[in-house]
Amino acid sequence: MRRTVRGLADGREIIYFDDSPGAPERRAVDSRDLPPSTTASQIRRDPLTGEWVALAAHRQTRTYKPPAGLCPLCPSAEGKPTEVPEAGYDVVVFENRFPSFSQHATGQVEPGLVAVGPGLGRCEVMCFTDQHTTSFGELPASRVRTVVDVWADRTGALGALPGVEQVFPFENRGDEIGVTLSHPHGQIYGYPFVTPRTALMLAEAERYLGEHGRPVMGDVLAGERSDGSRVLFESEHWTAFVPAAARWPVEVHVVPHRQVPDLPALTEAERDDFAVLYLKVLGRLDGLHDRQLPYIAAWHQAPVRTGRDLAWLHLEVFSVLRTADKLKYLAGSESGMAVWINDVAPEDLAARLRSAPDRYGADS
Repeated sequence: MRRTVRGLADGREIIYFDDSPGAPERRAVDSRDLPPSTTASQIRRDPLTGEWVALAAHRQTRTYKPPAGLCPLCPSAEGKPTEVPEAGYDVVVFENRFPSFSQHATGQVEPGLVAVGPGLGRCEVMCFTDQHTTSFGELPASRVRTVVDVWADRTGALGALPGVEQVFPFENRGDEIGVTLSHPHGQIYGYPFVTPRTALMLAEAERYLGEHGRPVMGDVLAGERSDGSRVLFESEHWTAFVPAAARWPVEVHVVPHRQVPDLPALTEAERDDFAVLYLKVLGRLDGLHDRQLPYIAAWHQAPVRTGRDLAWLHLEVFSVLRTADKLKYLAGSESGMAVWINDVAPEDLAARLRSAPDRYGADS
């Protein structure tokens, strides 16, 4: 894989990751007339929960569902410059033009009843392919393998930036999820704090380890593999299963058999293995209702400086689609009290996914 760092017209960084033999050198110049990128956000601490909330009012003006011919994530063409100056690419990452967190934020946290601080961090957009009408599940395993390497590269790079405490790679797909750009892409956030979900998981991992002397994810993984009723796929290095306490009507966890804190810690063999297994998972998810399933794919990895001995890297893929034409809305119990009520039994979902056709033939 060849890595090329370039710049956009407003000073943002763009990085090309080429895996195709004979891919051209990346020398194209961004021809757009853009003002310098200086966007910055603020974080405020909720005194009732202790959680940080980001305020990024500039995001109200971000691009919203443009027609395919004006997609800002497609390669540039004559008279149609985009976020990617090149005429084609394999995988590309660039700083978000409308970031929730950025390195332009300045100042210190000001204590008080509602503590206020700079939204220091970084938000990147990651395009998995230059093909607008495809999806992640239709990528070849070799490209998914490149994507894993890019996730690892960016995890290390963002984790080394001033103020970043946690790195979160994720993919949103589908109108029902709220996606505003349909081109196959994901994002990577560098947060200036440890997120509430991660803090909760680390606290439980610490409690369980103290009580049992073993990692909680290790016991969960062993239990799922032994029981088998919720397991979708097993490989040499990974297992994909529907969790017993699933929150979402469709939810699958993809977990490595070895405890590692983050993506950079994966071996070459583990990365190869994930690429093959994950395509099988996505094929079944899209085969469930014979349509592209709207989903969020979220990597859970250790924070930069804390809990690294407790965390166990894993991917959670979940969807709001509870039937082929019905959505699960976060109503009073979920939104108001964070008490989840799932209308779908995890064991039933696992059985349906195992019997669903593979929409892309990855497991044939």
